[in-house]
Amino acid sequence: MRSRLLAVFLLLITLGSDRITKHLARTLLADAPVQSFFFDTLRLQYAENTGAFLSLGANLPPAVRTWLLTVGVAVLLVIVAILAIVRRWSGMSLAGATLMWAGGVSNLIDRALHGHVVDFLNVGIGSLRTGIFNVADVAVTLGAIFIVFGDVNSARKDAE
Repeated sequence: MRSRLLAVFLLLITLGSDRITKHLARTLLADAPVQSFFFDTLRLQYAENTGAFLSLGANLPPAVRTWLLTVGVAVLLVIVAILAIVRRWSGMSLAGATLMWAGGVSNLIDRALHGHVVDFLNVGIGSLRTGIFNVADVAVTLGAIFIVFGDVNSARKDAE
């Protein structure tokens, strides 16, 4: 019960953080020049991304993009939820599923409301930089990592 409450709390905090930061990006960064912080390791730069993570698939035809990035993502989120329930995930695996859900749902909300996802974060050193991303992308990525490490730890415990 406690882990489920923590998962709900993590879901709400992550979803809320992403929604608030995207709103702030729309409000404060949309017409502003790129802002640089920490000796240019962090840049805030507004972008409207019609593709997936780091604009993958942005050049696909709109109908294909809609199917892959809305219907496809929704199906993947349902699969993650089913796995979490059937396998009775807890700990890292449950946190991972929760982060994936929070980030995935927030980006789905953007696609439904605006037809694109707001991205605004860019990190790097010199010319070695990431693409522009958002808090939801970080949540989904961390969630996948947590699920993998949670499954590895679970399998190791089962083997002992």
